[in-house]
Amino acid sequence: MEEYRRFEPLQPGDRAPNVVLDAITHEGKIAIDDFRGRKPVLVGLFRGLQCPFCRRQIATMGQLNAALNEKGVESLTVVNTPIERARLYFRYHPLPGLLAAADPERVSHQAFGLANPEFTEDEDDWPYKVSMPTMLSMRVEMPGELPEPMNPAAASDYLQQLDGYEMTEDDNRMQAAAFGQLVGEFLLDRDGVVRWCFTEAVPEGRNLFRTPSPEEVISAAAQVAH
Repeated sequence: MEEYRRFEPLQPGDRAPNVVLDAITHEGKIAIDDFRGRKPVLVGLFRGLQCPFCRRQIATMGQLNAALNEKGVESLTVVNTPIERARLYFRYHPLPGLLAAADPERVSHQAFGLANPEFTEDEDDWPYKVSMPTMLSMRVEMPGELPEPMNPAAASDYLQQLDGYEMTEDDNRMQAAAFGQLVGEFLLDRDGVVRWCFTEAVPEGRNLFRTPSPEEVISAAAQVAH
């Protein structure tokens, strides 16, 4: 593992850091400070496009974009994928209205306090270390996509085959560097202060590969926009 630092996810009331990233869906840069003083923003921090769970979470972000905009809230999707690979993917899998940025070094995830767990043979120290027996004992439930609850590795393999996703050298490199990178969504008000969040970092990995319901996100956005 490249680092073993203590990360604590930002919580409501914390001021979000400024992070500057390469834009995927247009030329130039995107910064958290671009929204500060202008509009609230929902920041989704995901693993790379090689992760089938995250591809689905990104699609959900895109689907919520219009409803968020109606509430006066912007959205920003961040993926751990090199910029050219990310642009190629979204060229063939467009999500209208999606504002996305590439962060292959996971700077934003670290800045928002999301750990990159190390997988061990038998040591657990969630969310920093996870043993393989613990990981394999977890079950991912995705009715309509998975035929039954599966452990994360089996579920990932099944979804990759279902999607027909072909891994590239960039994908393999990102997966090797941060296979377990935790993800999350942070709703920031106009001043850049976190007002709501949903992360995989909750105790015992209870939120792993889960997403908040659209109703929960829109409800939080409505409160922040007022």
